[in-house]
Amino acid sequence: MDTFELHSKHTGKLSIESIIQIEDKDTLSNIYTPNVGKICMAIKENPELIKKYTIAGKVVAVISDGSAVLGFGNIGPKAGLPVMEGKCVIFKELAGIDAYPLCLAVKSSEEFIQTVKNLALNFAAINLEDIAAPQCFEIEDRLSNELDIPVIHDDQHGTSIVVLAALMGAQHITGKTNLKIIVSGAGAAGTNIVKIINAASNSNMLSISSLKAFDSKGLISKSRVDLTPMKIELANITDQNLIQSIEKGLIDADVFIGVSVAGALTVEMVKSMSTKPIIFALANPEPEIKPEEAILAGAEIVASGRSDYPNQINNALAYPGMFKGLLKANVKKVTMEHKLAVAKALFEYQKPNMSKETLLPSILDRNVPDVIANCILSLTK
Repeated sequence: MDTFELHSKHTGKLSIESIIQIEDKDTLSNIYTPNVGKICMAIKENPELIKKYTIAGKVVAVISDGSAVLGFGNIGPKAGLPVMEGKCVIFKELAGIDAYPLCLAVKSSEEFIQTVKNLALNFAAINLEDIAAPQCFEIEDRLSNELDIPVIHDDQHGTSIVVLAALMGAQHITGKTNLKIIVSGAGAAGTNIVKIINAASNSNMLSISSLKAFDSKGLISKSRVDLTPMKIELANITDQNLIQSIEKGLIDADVFIGVSVAGALTVEMVKSMSTKPIIFALANPEPEIKPEEAILAGAEIVASGRSDYPNQINNALAYPGMFKGLLKANVKKVTMEHKLAVAKALFEYQKPNMSKETLLPSILDRNVPDVIANCILSLTK
């Protein structure tokens, strides 16, 4: 069955099913009028009871405006809906979490924020998805601070967590220390990859000697006058002296992490890196360099975002367990402590089975969501 047949067979990938069977009038009167009125009045007297008596205590909203969908860019909310549906299927299948897709036809960050705030009472948590940078940073920050439920922009945090876990694995396998790391791409994913690597280094989870970030104009440096506030923040936590090209930055580097565009890394650039470098080419659907080309150029470990190559690095490995743990632990706001702990838990779980081609467990490993959820629960005890 091809993807078009799969999607059209059931008109999408989700359905809503009742968990209560109406077999008699007593059941009917309890779930609806008249007795449901008792629930309404109880919630009126104590609004927190909405979490106990309704789906608002367990359902995750997967929300996008379709402005940065996969590698396609701003294709709009209608075209983005199949991806949000797919995420909801993964939530249910891998973590047992009910999730609902919402694609918003909005025209500004403020309209997005206000719309989500108006809808938020219906949900236990919010997974923001496929929102373009830099708007995504303000949207997540505002919603995280203004709502009393956890809000995660998965392109930022789910991706960065899985990248950190894989990088810890690559360092473990290769034995490399004092890593010189280059991150290519300073959008939602790249920005938070840099931030989590910096935090991991400060927490002695990684051995790093240099961390540099590049966008399409070159090194993110305080000497540039075109930086956004978020890129200024990156400049303050990375090594930068003067504007240089990524080609120069890669000379003798140990690690390339790409969340940019296809073809951004060439064979010649890989050859200019240190002996047996580590390459994470994560642009989707086409990576910065094809894994087989990177290996022929001398790379020791290569990962991509694709499932048809070894070492898939994909945020779907993290977010089902993340939300499962956040809901169980009743976490209101996600912190760097949560993210570092989840990355470490993934690394430790995979360690006995780790190799150059299996830095991470499979996305289909049904134990992973519980490993992550238990990690988050342990932080709250």
